[in-house]
Amino acid sequence: MTIDQIEQEIIDEFSIFSDWMDKYAYIIEQGNTLPEFEEKYKTPENIIKGCQSRVWLQTDYVDGKLQFKAESDALIVKGLLALVLRVFNNRTYDEILKSDLRFMKEIGLTEHLSPTRSNGLLSVVKQIRFYAMAYKAKETKV
Repeated sequence: MTIDQIEQEIIDEFSIFSDWMDKYAYIIEQGNTLPEFEEKYKTPENIIKGCQSRVWLQTDYVDGKLQFKAESDALIVKGLLALVLRVFNNRTYDEILKSDLRFMKEIGLTEHLSPTRSNGLLSVVKQIRFYAMAYKAKETKV
């Protein structure tokens, strides 16, 4: 599936909920889909700055694609991570850099998240894009 198809899938999933409490419950449920995050990755280098809760992001570059693992100590943030990784995981750097993450606006995240959660989510996306740019720069140098 393309990034656009996955984003549309997320938008469709959220469209069945009319109440934001139900959407928050679904976001929390999505956090349970994240694979276990190994303790060895809970290092200061993997902490995302700008998040109120603790968030770790581990990135690997395998066969031209970025692979992400993430963890948070906050349930809603963990669910948000699951949604973002669902879109970005196992993608090329160009796919990541060209994506506009329209699903966040279309499901109403931008207006329903607290400012601190919104800033934290943007920090995660910014870090993912930074990794994509770094791997692209490294690969195009060779």
